[in-house]
Amino acid sequence: MWVTTQAFRMYPTHRQVFVEHLEHYVKESDYPGLDVFICTADPYKEPPMGVVNTALSVMAYDYPIEKLSVYLSDDGGSKLTLFAFMEAARFAAHWLPYCRKNKVVERCPKAHFGSSNPSRFPETDQIKTMYESMRVRVENVIKRGSISHDYITKQGESEALSRWTDGFTPQNHPPVVQVLLENGKDKDVTGHGVPNLVYISREKSTDSPHHFKAGALNVLLRVSATMTNAPVILTLDSDMYSNDPQTPLRALCYLLDPSMDPKLGYVQFPQVFHGINKNDIYGGELRHVFEVHLPGMDGLAGPTHAGSGGFFWRRVFYGCPSETPEMNLDQRVSHSIKSREVLAMAHHVAGCKYENQTKWSRKMGFRYGTLVEDVYTSCLLQGEGWKSIYCNPKRPAFLGKSPINLHDFLNQTMRWSVGLLEVAFSRYSPITFGVRSISLLSGLCFAHYTFWAIWAIPVTIYAFLPQLALLNSASIFPKISDPWFLLYVVLFLGAYGQDYLEFVLSGGPTQRWWNHQRAWMMRGLSSFTFGLVEYLLKYVGISTFGFNVTSKVVEEEQSKRYQQGIFEFGVPSPVFLPLTTAAIINLVAFLYGIAQAGRQRSIEDVFLQLFLAGFAVVNCWPVYEAMAWRRDEGKLPLEITVISVVLAWALYSTSSMAF
Repeated sequence: MWVTTQAFRMYPTHRQVFVEHLEHYVKESDYPGLDVFICTADPYKEPPMGVVNTALSVMAYDYPIEKLSVYLSDDGGSKLTLFAFMEAARFAAHWLPYCRKNKVVERCPKAHFGSSNPSRFPETDQIKTMYESMRVRVENVIKRGSISHDYITKQGESEALSRWTDGFTPQNHPPVVQVLLENGKDKDVTGHGVPNLVYISREKSTDSPHHFKAGALNVLLRVSATMTNAPVILTLDSDMYSNDPQTPLRALCYLLDPSMDPKLGYVQFPQVFHGINKNDIYGGELRHVFEVHLPGMDGLAGPTHAGSGGFFWRRVFYGCPSETPEMNLDQRVSHSIKSREVLAMAHHVAGCKYENQTKWSRKMGFRYGTLVEDVYTSCLLQGEGWKSIYCNPKRPAFLGKSPINLHDFLNQTMRWSVGLLEVAFSRYSPITFGVRSISLLSGLCFAHYTFWAIWAIPVTIYAFLPQLALLNSASIFPKISDPWFLLYVVLFLGAYGQDYLEFVLSGGPTQRWWNHQRAWMMRGLSSFTFGLVEYLLKYVGISTFGFNVTSKVVEEEQSKRYQQGIFEFGVPSPVFLPLTTAAIINLVAFLYGIAQAGRQRSIEDVFLQLFLAGFAVVNCWPVYEAMAWRRDEGKLPLEITVISVVLAWALYSTSSMAF
């Protein structure tokens, strides 16, 4: 794993674009069409108002309206989400001209109106009142779980919502394709056109696999091909709203540059998270990924797709000639997207049986077989010869949410770990296919992520074995006077020193670095361990890992504790057990070691073990707080503490026999 990390450091590349020069190379009328894909899966974990804000922020791009389309994939199949987007379509008629007239920079309504220094224009109060009215209606509908007839203002809306019959469930329902706005027909309040806005809920059946997000993205690829067939595609997570209206132009600076490699397939922007507390206690900003690793891959064949914020040429998803006329890349849709034939074809390609006996997911579209379709697909695309570029502007292109409680943070990482291991041990493992088909260094970069979860092995060993040996008065490391002692010192200081320097040189403060390294150890003990075990169980057919959407819902008290830098436990989850058990064993071992050293007046034999235990105790301080003296709702549940004490005692008893 150490070797794989060195691949990121061989050819780091940092780029800069000058958007003002774009007009000298291409006319605005010659810009390629842009289809934006937004995915959501659960209206209760991913509140529709958050998705609406994301959609409105990209609908307001500084881009020709007639070339812009936004497609929403609702994998939860919820009429509540459709209702929210009906409201968004109405509000867009006011929001888009407001942004255009006043040259608003923050085009996410929630961010614009919630800014600490909001821009004030004559219409601001009126538009804000309209936004708040929409928000209240949508949140009331979500809270009740039903839509009041008073909220339905058009006949077409009532007909669309009538498709949700008693037999319509999230796991079993026909395809729904609803055009909410159509460019050329629908207008804003000033008479200007609006972008296309299309709601899609693909067909689901209990006897057909749906392949999670990759399946949803492939349906978006096909449905959009029948409607607008734009050459450029942007993928976005539901909470990743646009923070810069010129982002598409930045992508075009690369995609349309004649000096670029003709095999350039996509431009990847970093995921930047808003709302992270001052010291980022969970390491949620992923600074090493977006400030060290992706620039390092950019100097090779290009960065991996990060699941959101990628501008793709549509053609990269068609590795072979299209199999059906509606997938023809050269076709330009001339019919109205509300026409009967277009909607019929859109519903057809959104069916759950459509992909049977085709090359979708194997040679076309996003690839199946893993929970991390982003890494897997980008690895295969690079194996086919496509290149990518990393664009990291000073003003973040997109802003999203990061988990603000430890349980969601660990579960999210565990889900990634399982998916990455599925790639690591697949037919297209980066360590074999990647090294052979892309390059040695690029293959090692992809391998670093796909084998992420095996960090669990050394981290778990170092968290328990030296401490248990210390409790049994056994020395397993060299003495201070032994020359081999210097090797451990060099390895520890070298690894941590390099990590610290990279973090600080990329602009991160020291306190955040400390929290990042603690979060890394927590992931190693908990998320990676559970992910590794889950993958092994799944491999032998004992368990099947399901896709669990990370909740975007934030409780007020939980948010207050997070902003104060207090760890949030709260739920009696087994993912906490490795952390709490290690915390107990390290504390007892450290106190025992200090006592023994005091009696023997020497720590030479056990210095490294004592240092490791002390280092772990310092890192585990938030765990001790949550165990012992916190009384708020985010404390560690008593049953987890009790079980951890029992496990710690069992480990000590077992080790006593071994030593």
